[in-house]
Amino acid sequence: MSKIKDKKYKTLLLGLLFDGIGMLSFAVPLVGDFSDIIWAPVSAWLMTRMYKGKIGQAAAVFNFIEEIIPGMDVIPSFTIMWVYTYVFKGKPKVIETE
Repeated sequence: MSKIKDKKYKTLLLGLLFDGIGMLSFAVPLVGDFSDIIWAPVSAWLMTRMYKGKIGQAAAVFNFIEEIIPGMDVIPSFTIMWVYTYVFKGKPKVIETE
């Protein structure tokens, strides 16, 4: 596997993990919504680290809003960003090496 392809799937696994952490607030009623006060800025910062540039910043803003609003945690924003980056946008191109 090429390094680009490895990074692509590592980013997907991290995104799934972070989406899962964000959804954990549903596990403990009421207390979970207060955990979003901590998780929302952390997840927004993680989004800017995973996806650079203006698109990463825009995704971070969306992610922060989605995490801070109670009941919106079901939106898998990291996974959506991964699909946008690697499927719809098609960047970066994966070059197979043997």
